[in-house]
Amino acid sequence: MLMRIIFLVSIAIVWVMLYVRFSPTRVHQWHKVPTFSGAGDYQSPGGFRAVRKLTAPTQDALRAAEQRALATPRTKLIAGSVDEGMLTFETRSLIMGFPDYTTIAAQDGVLIISGRLRFGKSDMGVNKARIVGWLETLAPLTEPL
Repeated sequence: MLMRIIFLVSIAIVWVMLYVRFSPTRVHQWHKVPTFSGAGDYQSPGGFRAVRKLTAPTQDALRAAEQRALATPRTKLIAGSVDEGMLTFETRSLIMGFPDYTTIAAQDGVLIISGRLRFGKSDMGVNKARIVGWLETLAPLTEPL
């Protein structure tokens, strides 16, 4: 009986791992202009949003943000472009492959970077850490808080 329970639990774990790793990305759900109410940092359950005033041309800031994002391990562009003024990236965790989605948009002289998780309720601070790291690279193009 114990072996049967262990077997069933193992199958369930493998199924969840495969679902997380291979479930399709609904781009339209993640590729949206993040809302903002002013410059600052905003923590939310399962996500983090940073809003900065741009001190450089929008295209330059978005190009730099795109390069920095793509230099992040396990990160790929899933929608948008610099010309569109909005880019959305998927970053997966190393072992389980949990996807996080980060949208970078520029409008009205403001750069908005919003990261959020897809599965679960807590990202254990990884979205904030990733975005803060990106912002360090982008600091010469934005105005600090």
